[in-house]
Order: sequence, then structure tokens, then C-alpha cells
Amino acid sequence: MAPLIELDGLHFGYHGHAPVLRGASLTLHTGERLAISGHNGAGKSTLLRMIVGLLKPSRGMVRAFGRECREEADFHDVRRRAGFVFQDPDDQLFCPTVAEDVAFGPLNLGKSRAEASRIVDEVLEQLDLTFLRDRITYKLSGGEKRLVSLATVLAMEPDVLLLDEPTNALDEKNEARLIEILLGLPQAMIIVSHDADFRARLATRALRLEHGGLVARAQGVAS
Repeated sequence: MAPLIELDGLHFGYHGHAPVLRGASLTLHTGERLAISGHNGAGKSTLLRMIVGLLKPSRGMVRAFGRECREEADFHDVRRRAGFVFQDPDDQLFCPTVAEDVAFGPLNLGKSRAEASRIVDEVLEQLDLTFLRDRITYKLSGGEKRLVSLATVLAMEPDVLLLDEPTNALDEKNEARLIEILLGLPQAMIIVSHDADFRARLATRALRLEHGGLVARAQGVAS
């Protein structure tokens, strides 16, 4: 079966800085939960952003859902099918209330307000977040924002989840809840995380980004 996501030989550097990617390659298949580790500044978030076209490589290929992506228009469908949970929830949440934030994606996909409201209820119930439905978003705790960010992505019914440091701002209880949620989801995932225990409990396969490339890493090895 063809990969859902394929990155082949990606090169990239930010203006005025040394290259962070020097031939990075990976594949993501149906059912996989792929964890990526690496030191700060190694380019982990950069990789995720390239999958959805927020950054473009200077060399190399991005292929998503069987289609090579080069131009902006190529990524429109990718952004619908690959749900990106950003490292900072404040980059993702911008509506006055939780319900409005979760409904935004479905409405943007052309769902009616009634359909969007149904999706909001279903997703919040799935994540055990119904009690937050009418809360003002900016007044949420950091951990609550993190879980609501995931809800906004799941409301889009994506085929793939891209999770950038998903345990940031989570206490032990909410981290355990997040692991339970993610293990129960059918979507394939790429998980960028510094948390070795989180990676070990969740991932089916692990890579480490070092010297601009991705290398296989044994499960359960801290890094």
C-alpha cells in the first residue's frame, strides 16, 4: 500500500542560518504512529510544516495521499486531510468560545450550522471536554487549550494527525488522558516530542532527526 505521507531528500535552511535539513526522508503508512525526536532547532517542526506546505524545501519532494505537492494549490487538500496540532495552542485558537473554535473547521468545509454543532458535541464528548463547550477560549488553562486544539483538528475528520510537542503544558493527569485518546484514534500520526516516555507509550515506530537527516531509533530509547 502506498504511503500516506512521503518526504524524500528534503533540504531547507532559514535565511541567514545554516541548513537544518540535509536530505531528510520519511514515510508514514496507514495505522502508524511515527515519533520524531531530536535536539532543539534540529528541524522537527520544520518537517511538519513542510507536509502541509507552510514551508517549502529548497530541494526534495513532498508527496501526500498519492500526489506530489509543489505549488500552493497542491497543498489545499493536504491541509484538509492532515490535521496539524501546533506546538503553541494560541496559534490555533482564535474564536471567542471553545464551541466556535471547534465549529470553525467544519463550517469552513461547507457544513451547515446544525451539522457543525453536532460535530462540536460529538468531538467534545469523545475527548471528555463537554464541560468546556461554552468557555471563553483565552481563559482556558494551558492544558485545556492543548486538548481543545486537538478537538479543533479532529472536527475536520482528518486522515493523518501531525502533533507538534503535544504534551506541552499538560499535567500528569491530562497527559495520561491525551495518551488514552490518541491510542483510541484510527488516524495515522506523526508525533514530534521531546518526552521519551510519551513517545515510548504511543509510537509504533521512531526516528531521530540529527545532522539534517532522519535515522531509525529503537523504541524506548531516551533522546
